[in-house]
Amino acid sequence: MTKTILVVDDELDMLQLLQRSLEKDMDCRVEVASSGEMALDQLDRQAIDLLVTDIRMSGMNGLELLQQVRLAHPNLTVVMMTAFGHIDMAVEAMKQGAYDFITKPFDHDALILRLEKALERSRLVKENIRLQRECRDNSAFEGLVGKSPAMQRVFDMLQTVAQTEMTVLITGESGTGKELAARAVHLLSPRSSGPFVAVNCPTLPEGILESELFGYRKGAFTHATQNKIGLFQEAGGGSIFLDEIGDISPKIQTKLLRVLQEKEIKPLGDTKTIKVDTRIIASTNQDLAMKIESGDFREDVYYRLNVLPVEMPPLRERAEDIPLIANFLVEKHCVKMNKPLKQISAQLMDQLVKHEWAGNIRELENTILRGILFAAEDEIRPSNIDLPKASTRSYPNVEIDPTHSSYKSAKEHVIDTFNRLYIGNLLKLYKGNVTQAAGKCGMKRQALQQIIRRYQIKTEDYRK
Repeated sequence: MTKTILVVDDELDMLQLLQRSLEKDMDCRVEVASSGEMALDQLDRQAIDLLVTDIRMSGMNGLELLQQVRLAHPNLTVVMMTAFGHIDMAVEAMKQGAYDFITKPFDHDALILRLEKALERSRLVKENIRLQRECRDNSAFEGLVGKSPAMQRVFDMLQTVAQTEMTVLITGESGTGKELAARAVHLLSPRSSGPFVAVNCPTLPEGILESELFGYRKGAFTHATQNKIGLFQEAGGGSIFLDEIGDISPKIQTKLLRVLQEKEIKPLGDTKTIKVDTRIIASTNQDLAMKIESGDFREDVYYRLNVLPVEMPPLRERAEDIPLIANFLVEKHCVKMNKPLKQISAQLMDQLVKHEWAGNIRELENTILRGILFAAEDEIRPSNIDLPKASTRSYPNVEIDPTHSSYKSAKEHVIDTFNRLYIGNLLKLYKGNVTQAAGKCGMKRQALQQIIRRYQIKTEDYRK
């Protein structure tokens, strides 16, 4: 669809020059207005993708026009034009919400480039608004934002598996939105009117997790003074979400197998089994096949869980979604924090798209929160978030000889090297403080501790 630019200037020669050159080189339609009042009238009568206005005009000047536009059309992208000697006014316009400014006389190629970036910003804002409207229309996908092919496949898969009663296993790195996907499966299913019970498996010790999941009878252990209903029963008629199921112990795996096979549980201290009507949705950020090889996960449990697999893609594999997600998070948290809606600067957005996001959406969300908190103006800029540059990271060149290594052993070697280097550098940076290290890399503290134990990394070595 052809984009429409509205150019405002009280110099008619400048209007005609810009109209001819922009329509010729930008494949767009250019409307013109010789005053701020005329511009406001045109904005009310037709859809405009980009407003380009001079600052110094007779009558209503560019700053006054900007203020009116911000009130009536808050999502419209505005670019200011100014003579070289009045840059201070352009800077003031940026503070008031203008997207960019360009100085007269123009360098034609630079002008076209700046306006193309401004039009791209307009496109992203409109797409984000459309996507948020769709999210509100279909609350099942609330928080799951994306238009990339990878996310479209996820949306299609979630809708498909939701209509069945089979067990779902959601895989993906930490921070990719596995719990949101699980909630979507529940809300799209015939069980949506029933309860959705989420259990964070790594946070509970084995004994407590067992009693929470399956319940117990009075006298089953020292402090069992009365019967307790387990979470599988509480989720009756609905769904139970077992988050990070790869961390449960072999004992819990054995009891879980009975639920998966027979749809029944045995509370602690009871001699009889109880039938349960609960759909199981599980998630993991681990390679369960590798855990089976090492003897840490039962193969029969894995195949009972992995009936309908859904894989959540990491953020680095769908970078085209980052502007949509970032704008979605800005609006979400500005409302939560009762702050005026802020915009992400073009420079910062470029950095967000290029960043590697080891912690995926969780790390991005933490970054956006910092930006909202520390941005004094209406725009969030790189200085507000202190985003580390991906280029500063260095990883060793791991030599792999395919003639002497199986695929499995080579993969394990690379993963082992990466984890030891990444976690080691992280702990070195925070002097062995696991809590701070976990916050930085977007992981939960318990998940990071498990990796540290798995690779026998000694945190005390980094506190010296």
